Amino acid sequence: MFSLQTIFGSGQQFYTLLDEAAQAAHDSTKALHTMMKATDRQPALDAFKLARLRERAASDKIGKALVDSFITPIEREDIEALGSALYKIPKQVEKFADRYSLAIQHLDGIDFAPRAAMLEQAASVVVEMVHEIKKMNIDRMTSLNEKLRAIENEADRLMLELYRDIYSGRLDHLQMFLLKEFFEILEKAIDRCREAGVVAYQIVLKNS
Repeated sequence: MFSLQTIFGSGQQFYTLLDEAAQAAHDSTKALHTMMKATDRQPALDAFKLARLRERAASDKIGKALVDSFITPIEREDIEALGSALYKIPKQVEKFADRYSLAIQHLDGIDFAPRAAMLEQAASVVVEMVHEIKKMNIDRMTSLNEKLRAIENEADRLMLELYRDIYSGRLDHLQMFLLKEFFEILEKAIDRCREAGVVAYQIVLKNS
C-alpha cells in the first residue's frame, strides 16, 4: 500500500534548493572578498552577476516547488521567508560591486578587505545554518546563531572605527561620502546574513 509520502513526495527537495540559495549567496561574498584582496582591486562583475543569477534561479525553483508540492518538510511560510532572506544577500553584494566599479578611482588607499572578509564569514555561517535545518539540532543551531551574532557585533564595532576615519580630516569631501556609503552597504549585507540566520534559527527552534 502506497503512503501519501510515496505519492506526493517528502518535500526533501526544499532543503536542497535552500542549500543552493545559501551557497550562491556565499559565493557572491567570496567574489567580493577576492576582489578587495587583489592588488589592483579591479571589479570583475561577472562573478557577482553569476551569483545573482544562481540565487534567482534557486528562488524561482523554490517558488515553483511551493506551488507544485503537496508536502513540505517545514511550514511553507518559513520556506518563503528563508528563501527571501537569502535572496537579499547577493543583491546587496552586487549593489556594492556595481557602485564600486564606478567610483574606484576615488577610493585609492581605502581598504575594504577586512569588512569584506567579515561578510564572507557571516555568509559562510549562514550556509552552515541552512544546511543544518534538516537535522533540527537546536544545540548546534544555537552555537551557529551565537557565532553569527558575534560577527555582527564585530562589524558594528568596525563601523565606529569607520566614523573616526571619516572625521580624521585626511579625506576630502567626496571620499568621506563614498567611504560612508560603501561601508554602510557592507554593513547592510552583513545584516542580511544575520536576518537569514535568524529565520533559520527560528525554524529549528519552532520544530525541535
